[in-house]
Amino acid sequence: MAAIAAAVLFFIAFVINAADIGTNDVFSSTNLMLLGLVLLALHVAGIGTSLRTGRRR
Repeated sequence: MAAIAAAVLFFIAFVINAADIGTNDVFSSTNLMLLGLVLLALHVAGIGTSLRTGRRR
């Protein structure tokens, strides 16, 4: 799930950068890319990769 969110943030950052859209400092393409990298790192670390059902065997 975190990897999908990272991919969406990377796509939005690419569109902002490619279209040269002027945004404020919070929603700049660099900040969105950094948020995407954080989500990707969390995914690689195993956080947000799958849902637990709570049942054990």
